[in-house]
Amino acid sequence: MTAHESDSGGELTDAMADPATLRRSVAAGAVGVFVHWFDWAAYAYLASTIAAVFFPAGDATAGLLAVFGVFAVSFGIRPIGALVFGPLGDRIGRKRTLSVVIFVMSGATLAIGLLPGYSSIGIAAPLLLVLLRLLQGFAAGGEFGSAASFLAEYAPRRRRGFGVSWLEVGSLLGFLAGSFVFLLLSVGLSEEQLSTWGWRIPFLIAAPLGVIGFVIRNKIEDTPEYRALEATDNVPRSPVRELLRNNTRQLLQVAGLMTMMHVPFYAVLTYLVTYETDYLGHSSGSAAALSTAISLLGLALVPVFGHLSDRLGRRPVLIGAGIALFVIATPAYMLMRTGVVGTWVGGLALGVVLAAILGTYAVWSAEVFPTRTRQGGLSIAYNLTAALFAGTVPYLMTVLIALTGSTLVPGPYLMVAAVIGLIAAFSLRETAGDPLLQDEDLAGEPTRGTATDAVSPENSR
Repeated sequence: MTAHESDSGGELTDAMADPATLRRSVAAGAVGVFVHWFDWAAYAYLASTIAAVFFPAGDATAGLLAVFGVFAVSFGIRPIGALVFGPLGDRIGRKRTLSVVIFVMSGATLAIGLLPGYSSIGIAAPLLLVLLRLLQGFAAGGEFGSAASFLAEYAPRRRRGFGVSWLEVGSLLGFLAGSFVFLLLSVGLSEEQLSTWGWRIPFLIAAPLGVIGFVIRNKIEDTPEYRALEATDNVPRSPVRELLRNNTRQLLQVAGLMTMMHVPFYAVLTYLVTYETDYLGHSSGSAAALSTAISLLGLALVPVFGHLSDRLGRRPVLIGAGIALFVIATPAYMLMRTGVVGTWVGGLALGVVLAAILGTYAVWSAEVFPTRTRQGGLSIAYNLTAALFAGTVPYLMTVLIALTGSTLVPGPYLMVAAVIGLIAAFSLRETAGDPLLQDEDLAGEPTRGTATDAVSPENSR
């Protein structure tokens, strides 16, 4: 099959994927990240209650640190999940790994909701909590790569940026939903009710959501690109070896893009609440309100920037966002020190830049890799950078502020992340509108480093 034929395969996807199928594919891709971030928000907000339920009474601080330690462990195991589920998706298909991942993830979440506390089963309670969080993190390691590959390969290529952007809409919705459920529990229940049984509700809610996601993912066909690999007997037998042998450069480039996403995501959407209350003296209510406003802004703008990347290209949108992040990061934190109004202006400005990054990075990352190693490459790059740069943001900021005595530290840190992302972005070619299935995908294992140069100009539109 020639490049022209693979190009026509992209046109076939555009022509034959009816609106109902496209809606199901978006739901199938986004539902898993929704469940994951719903669970993440619930666990984070209920940390104090979970500490009291699962760890010995007597030292509340030690219990809270233990809960956050369990949280960090689930981050640390994600790269292992990525190494398993990413290449597995390149071998057995996107649909199957999506189904397995959400089944394991929601099953572990349900088990946490049913788990007896320390007062009932003693030391077995925290040990089982650690085990279940490890299982959740292991499954979560396969979620992004599977979902991003699935959405990229299902979306019409002229609207691929818009289609893949719904992956991050799902994550923002999950985060907001988890926060909202916690708010309802806090308002509607007493402290005793919350610690006795109320904390279980978010985890029990996540289980039926996972079942719905599993059913949706099971009912939809695998992607046209993966089915083309199957039909021509070109499914890779050793995706990891092929990825490291032929696509190391792409792996590093995508890791750079993802670093520029992870750092502001955690700095703006999660750490900013702590920053406001601990260093700026704002109330927790005001901090939570700004975090919610930034998330709502992201929900509105992420698909807009995804669509813009289809119209203008990935390079101008993401490079523009990286330059904006570098320029405004430190001034935004300087503005935050002037009062509540300045904090809102600085936070919302960073939220707009973050939305531009979220709307573009995933689709560009997916387009960089050949179909044969796409899911493995996305999974490994995403989860390694998450383990290194995402979960460490709160701890690193706290340590650096203590060492320097300056509350402006987050600004320069965001600038460093912007530089890393910009180096990667400038090294990549434009991929908007290119077909995902290439000659080397259908001709066995490709030669080293050809993926980013595989599409000739006459075949790219």
